Amino acid sequence: MVDELLSQDEIDALLSGAPAVSADAAGGDLSPEDQDVLGEVAGIFANAAGNVVGMLAGRGVAASVAGMETFPQREMPERADGTGRVFLYTLACDGLENAPAAIVLSERGAMSLADLMMGGDGKELPAEANDLYLSASQEGLSQVIGSAFTNVSGLLKGQRLVPSGASGALKEGSWLPLEGRGPEEMVWGVKTAVDVSDVGAFDLWLLLPVSVAQLLAKRIQEALAPPAPEPSRAAPQPQAATPQPSRPAAAAVSPSPVGAPLPPRGIPVTPQVDVRPAEFMPLQQDLGASVPANLELILDIPVRVTVELGRTRKTIGEVLNMTPGSVVELEKMAGEPVDVLVNGKLMARGEVVVIDESFGVRITEIVSRAERIRSMGI
Repeated sequence: MVDELLSQDEIDALLSGAPAVSADAAGGDLSPEDQDVLGEVAGIFANAAGNVVGMLAGRGVAASVAGMETFPQREMPERADGTGRVFLYTLACDGLENAPAAIVLSERGAMSLADLMMGGDGKELPAEANDLYLSASQEGLSQVIGSAFTNVSGLLKGQRLVPSGASGALKEGSWLPLEGRGPEEMVWGVKTAVDVSDVGAFDLWLLLPVSVAQLLAKRIQEALAPPAPEPSRAAPQPQAATPQPSRPAAAAVSPSPVGAPLPPRGIPVTPQVDVRPAEFMPLQQDLGASVPANLELILDIPVRVTVELGRTRKTIGEVLNMTPGSVVELEKMAGEPVDVLVNGKLMARGEVVVIDESFGVRITEIVSRAERIRSMGI
């Protein structure tokens, strides 16, 4: 009977509506402050999953954090799906010392996501995932993690977090989410429940080594901490006048112009100082940054703003062989800023973000005003 009683932490979690933290997490190496910060990260991941899947499905999607735990990674197969195969998506966190991370979901969840990626309704699925479905599922998870990392980078105040080296594969039996690390490696796991209207629900697991989760929490705390006040500088105390040894009166008298009256003996003479206005070299103006005086005449003219994700070259035969689900690889690397073009002219660069259910671009680099004016031919 005693074992069925709720602890105070569990009661507080139920009253606040927050996901309950397991006993493993409470007794792990994560401090309460780390758990609070990582709870924000878990919420960002859930929102990213809901936004991306909702955009692909074109219907209502509910995504919420179902729990956070710390446990040995050898327990992950049982927690994910102990009766079937799972899809394991691994990557490295560029900007976080290339730390490993993983996303785990059931095979059916991967096929549902892949079918939505290829324009389907997520209902008519094959018995097993083939290469086409695995590739589409990997692309969908890439969008989820890209959106999540972009928002986490916002918490880091300028420190960019970019996924790299991503790959996916089906796993069954005994497997480890973070290959190259021991089975007793402690991981921090976030379970996100994704429920697609008229399709069904599946779980997404985000896994990080506990040491990496601690490092991420520490950096976010440092980025969000208010700047320390500058120490006040104490005004210099006036020094007591040091008594000067007596000198002959003749030594205290400075030379005077011929014919000028001599000062009385014993009174110090202030030397004459030549004061004149300071002369500075004129600054050179940037002639290229001049703005036309009549620029306001065209400020109301509408222009077309285009965001270019990347480019590539294909033969006519390759283009004709494209089918729904084909993947076109671009020349631009993942994580590189996208180009913002105005009437076909490069004006800025930025990173893709998701705002509610729409894509947007956060400007990270912008060309100078003079270059923009010259590119528009005015």
